[in-house]
Amino acid sequence: MASGSDRNPIIIGGLPSQVPDFDPEETQEWLDSLDAAVDERGRERARYLMLRLIERAREKRVAVPEMRSTDYVNTIATKDEPFFPGNEEIERKVLNATRWNAAVMVSRAQRPGIGVGGHIATFASSASLYDVGFNHFFRGKDEGDGGDQIFFQGHASPGVYARAYLLDRLGENQLDAFRQEKSKAPDGLSSYPHPRLMPDFWEFPTVSMGLGPLGAIYQARMNRYMEARGIADTSKSHVWAYLGDGEMDEPESLGQLSIAAREGLDNLTFVVNCNLQRLDGPVRGNGKIMQELESQFRGAGWNVIKLVWDRSWDPLLAQDRDGILVNKLNTTPDGQFQTYATETGAYIRDHFFGDDHRLRAMVENMTDDQILHLGRGGHDHKKIYAAYAAAKAHKGQPTVILAQTVKGWTLGPNFEGRNATHQMKKLTVEDLKGFRDRLHLPIPDKDLEDGVPPYYHPGRNSEEIQYMHDRRKGLGGYVPTRVVRAEPLKLPDDKAYAGAKKGSGQQKIATTMAFVRILKDLMRDKEIGKRFVPIAPDEYRTFGMDAFFPSAKIYNPLGQQYESVDRELLLAYKESPTGQMLHDGITEAGCTASLIAAGSAYATHGEPLIPVYVFYSMFGFQRTGDQFWQMADQLARGFVLGATAGRTTLTGEGLQHADGHSQLLASTNPACVSYDPAYGYEIAHIVKDGLRRMYGENAEDIFYYLTVYNEPTQHPAEPAGADVEGILKGLHRVKPGEKGEHSAQILASGVAVPWAVEAQQILADEWNVKADVWSATSWNELRRDAVDAEEHNLLHPEEEQRVPYVTRKLQGAEGPKVAVSDWMRAVPDQIARWVPGTYQSLGADGFGFADTRGAARRFFHIDAQSIVLGVLTELAKEGKVDRSLLKQAIDRYQLLDVAAADAGEAGGDA
Repeated sequence: MASGSDRNPIIIGGLPSQVPDFDPEETQEWLDSLDAAVDERGRERARYLMLRLIERAREKRVAVPEMRSTDYVNTIATKDEPFFPGNEEIERKVLNATRWNAAVMVSRAQRPGIGVGGHIATFASSASLYDVGFNHFFRGKDEGDGGDQIFFQGHASPGVYARAYLLDRLGENQLDAFRQEKSKAPDGLSSYPHPRLMPDFWEFPTVSMGLGPLGAIYQARMNRYMEARGIADTSKSHVWAYLGDGEMDEPESLGQLSIAAREGLDNLTFVVNCNLQRLDGPVRGNGKIMQELESQFRGAGWNVIKLVWDRSWDPLLAQDRDGILVNKLNTTPDGQFQTYATETGAYIRDHFFGDDHRLRAMVENMTDDQILHLGRGGHDHKKIYAAYAAAKAHKGQPTVILAQTVKGWTLGPNFEGRNATHQMKKLTVEDLKGFRDRLHLPIPDKDLEDGVPPYYHPGRNSEEIQYMHDRRKGLGGYVPTRVVRAEPLKLPDDKAYAGAKKGSGQQKIATTMAFVRILKDLMRDKEIGKRFVPIAPDEYRTFGMDAFFPSAKIYNPLGQQYESVDRELLLAYKESPTGQMLHDGITEAGCTASLIAAGSAYATHGEPLIPVYVFYSMFGFQRTGDQFWQMADQLARGFVLGATAGRTTLTGEGLQHADGHSQLLASTNPACVSYDPAYGYEIAHIVKDGLRRMYGENAEDIFYYLTVYNEPTQHPAEPAGADVEGILKGLHRVKPGEKGEHSAQILASGVAVPWAVEAQQILADEWNVKADVWSATSWNELRRDAVDAEEHNLLHPEEEQRVPYVTRKLQGAEGPKVAVSDWMRAVPDQIARWVPGTYQSLGADGFGFADTRGAARRFFHIDAQSIVLGVLTELAKEGKVDRSLLKQAIDRYQLLDVAAADAGEAGGDA
C-alpha cells in the first residue's frame, strides 16, 4: 500500500506539510541518517533522537506540525508487512466454521419457547481480529504464568463460545444452553463474559461498555507493578483489549489513556473494531471515527496503527501517484462508507469512483463484482497479523490498532452494515442458505429447512481442528481460561491487632485513623506485609496515611527524578520504582480499576494481593458503583474504605461530599460485605475476619466495605468477653443501661454510637429511662442473614425454622428499639421487619449541607437530644410515659432551633 513518499500527504495539524524540496540530496542524507539509526541502534534510540530534534526545532521556533491525524489508509505499507506464518486457507475454514456456529447458536437461542436472544453482528465484524489473535498471539497459562490477559468485547461472546466448541472445550448441549444459566444448569452459558458465572472460562467482565478499556489499562499497569515489586514475573504477559468504536464514546474508554502513555505500557494493545456503527446507527455519520480516534490516541501519547483496507486495495493505491484516491478516502464520511457496504458494485463505481475521471480510470478494468469486494482491513488475516506483530514489537508506548470492518460481515444483505443489525437475532432459512454458501460449508438444504439449523464441526481429526489445537499448544494453552493457583496466605496472629484493641486512652481519634494504624501494623508483617496494595485518589494525607510515605513509598516506574518540595519533612512525599502505594491522582475510576486488577491477581497471576482502597465515601459506590459490580463479577477481593463517611460528619464540604447512602448502595452488591464500625477493636476483628475469609483456607470471592469517619472520638478498650460473633454478624451490646424505671434499646452505627451513649446518660439522669446501647456494625449483614433465614424457611417448611440473628439478639431486650445513624433512615430500616417489638429509626434523609456537625445533626434530628426525644416518643406510644413529656423535651433541648445546638467536635480530617 502506498505510504510515505509514495503519496502526497495532507495538511496535518493545521500546517501545510507538502512543501517544495529545494535540496533533495540533503533531504536524502537526513533520511539515510534516520535509517542508519534505526538499523544500528534500534527503534527506541531512533525515537529518542527524533524527539530531541523536535524539541530543538521548537526551541529554534521552527514550525513543526503535530501529526495527530494521517491519511485514511493503512499505517503499515504493503512493502513493510512481515511474512504471514500461518496457513491462510486452513484458518479461513476454521473461521468460517466459527462464524457459522456463533450465528446459529444465537439463532437457536431465539427459537419458540426460549427466546432469550443474543447478538450476532458484533462478532461477525470482528471475527478475523480474534482469529489471528487466537492462532498467533494470545498466550495461554500452561507455562505456569499468567499468560496474556484478553479483554473480549462483550457482545462478541458467541464467537468465543463457537471457537471453544470446535476445540471440544464446550459441547453442543452447552451451546444450546446459551443464556439459560439456571434452567439448563450445569450446561448454561452466560450471555457475556462473566467470570462469576463461568469461573473456569472467563477472566474479565467487559460488557458494561467503557469498563473494559479502563480495566485493561490498569491491568497492564498492575502487571508492571507486580514485576517491579518482585511479586510475580509478568514480563511475558501482554494485555489485549477488544473494543468497539461506539464504545469509545464512554468517558471511561478514553479517560485514562494518559497514564498508559506516561508509564510507557508497551505491554498493552487496544484493538478497536471500527465497524462505523453504534447499536442503532452510525458512530460518526458525518465524520470519520477512525481519524478522530487516531487524533485522540496520538495526542495522549499512544502508538497508533490504522488498519483500514484489505489487500484488494493495494494495486489501486499503488497507482495513486497524484493522491486523488487518498484524497477521496480522506473526504468520504463514515455514513457513506456504511452505505457502500450495503450497495452494489455498480453503485460504488458511480458514486465513489465516478466523480473524477482519474478515479474512474483506476477501476475501468475491474468488474462490478471486483469493486464490490474491495474490502475492509479488519477482515484480512495478513494485514491483521502485520498490525499485531508491529504492536507487539513497539517499545515505549501502548499501541492502539484501529481496524475498519463491516458490522454483520458475511451474514448476508439483510444484516451487513444495516442500522438494525445489532438487534437482529434470528436468521431466516434464506439467510442461512446464503450464509452457508458464503462460508462454503457442506450443509444440505434440508438441514436448514427442517427445524432449527445445525451446528457445524469438520471432525475432531480434521486438518482444521488439528491446526487449531497445534496453534494453541504452541502458544501455551487454551484461552480464555481462568485458573486459580494461589495458595492460602499465612495470616497474622492476634498480636497484629493488639494496638487497636487497647483503645485510644485519653486521646480522641477518628475511625479512619484507627483503621490506618491497624493497616500499618499489618504491612509490617513478614508474611503478608508486602502483599498489601494501598490505593488512594490523591488524598493519602487527608486519610492520615502520609506516615507510609518514607517506608512503603509511592509506586512510580520512573522513580523520583526531582527534589520533593517537602523533602525536609519527616513524612515527605517519596516515589520509587518499587513503591508499594498506588497514588493514582484524582480519579476514583482509575483507583477502582487498580483495586480490581490487584484484587484478582490471585487468579490472574497466581499471587494474592490485598488491595486497600481508601476514598471519600461519597465518591465510591455513588460515582463508581458500576465498577464495584465489575469487581464482584471478576471475583476480586480486597478492602474498600469509605472514609469521611456520614451525612453530617464532613463539616464544611456540603451537598456533593455528604455521604448518607453509600451503605444502602453497598447493600445492592451481593459480593460486598459491608460494615459501619464505631471503635478500633471492632475494626480489628472485622479486618482479621476479612483476611481469613478472603485469603485463608476456602477463600471466598467477596470484598469488604468499611465506612469510617473523620470525627475524633474516644475509643474504649476491648471489653473482657467481647461479643466477637455479634461484631462480625452486625450487632452487639456495647453499654447496658444502669438505671431507670422504663427500658429501651438504642441501636447505633459508626459515628452515631457516641451520640447514643450520650443519649443513654441523658435518659437515665433526666427521664428515668434505662436504655441499652448497641453497636450495629452492619445493618446490611443483619438483613442478609434474615433474608437467608426466610428463604430457607420458605423452601424447607418441614425442617426447624431458622430465626434471624437480629431477632434472636434482641428477643429478650425490653422496651422499644430506636435506631440511629449518620445515614438515611432506609439503611437501618432494612432490618425493621425482623426486630421484635416496637422499632423506629432516625436518620439523615435529604441532601447534606455545610455547617457545624452539631447544627447538621440537630437539623436532621439525629443528635443525642433528638435520640432522647425518639425514645420518649416510642415509650409514649406504648403508654409507658405521658405524651406531655415530648413537648417538654422539645422545649428543653430547643430541638426546633438548629442554631441552639452545640457545635460539636470540630476538625479531624482523619
